Amino acid sequence: MATPPGRTARLRWLRRLRVRLRHLFYGKSVDAIRFRLGVIALDFLLIGFFIITPMVRDRPIFLVIDYVIAVIVAIDVSARALAAPHLSRWVRHPTFWVDLVVLATLLFPLWLANFAFLRVLRLWSLFHSDFFWETVARRYDNTRWEETSKALATLVTYLFIVTGFVYAFYARNHPNISGYIDALYFTVSTVTTTGFGDVVLPGPSGKLLSILIMLSGFTLFVRLAQALLRPNKVLFPCPDCGLMRHDLDAVHCKACGNLLNIPNDEI
Repeated sequence: MATPPGRTARLRWLRRLRVRLRHLFYGKSVDAIRFRLGVIALDFLLIGFFIITPMVRDRPIFLVIDYVIAVIVAIDVSARALAAPHLSRWVRHPTFWVDLVVLATLLFPLWLANFAFLRVLRLWSLFHSDFFWETVARRYDNTRWEETSKALATLVTYLFIVTGFVYAFYARNHPNISGYIDALYFTVSTVTTTGFGDVVLPGPSGKLLSILIMLSGFTLFVRLAQALLRPNKVLFPCPDCGLMRHDLDAVHCKACGNLLNIPNDEI
């Protein structure tokens, strides 16, 4: 049975679009790099909007901006899906599910208003993506800078998610949390275990949540400190034993003694 001419034309157009998007997302040309830099710059603008959302949510123009951003995110997710070399592998990646959560809160802002704080996860997914490191910071890829940046992005994302959660579920039920700044103040003082005590969450559930925030937040602080203070190593898998971290000037693997050939751009 012959394929209708209209369908054939659409399939050809889709194939050409997929090839073009794959070049823009993964290519090495100047226009591809500029395209990816533009996407990353747009990501930072969206993340900035997500962070200030609780402070502008009551303004009349908020819904208009919200739906415009929903269209942008939907186009971005669709373009990445078309450009993905292995769609099934891309769908299983955590960043895809983060984008779906963000898109759901944008498409249904009135019904999912209490979960809008999850949009800040976009910050985590950006800094944990190869798309960012291979475009903006290729020379720092697989170095201490990457590890430190990821740890810092995780901590900042955590702070704003917890702040958004506290604001969404306690701001109208607790007199000491009257705004987003109060929720942020409580989160930072709790995570840093400063505990001034002027803002506390009510009831047993509030105390249990505060304990959880302290324990998990302190863990992220320790991880960031480790990334900053741990001796600088280069990530290079040993062909024999698989040890990943080696000294920058290592010639032999410390674990098995195998001769290494670590790439180095220094003369």
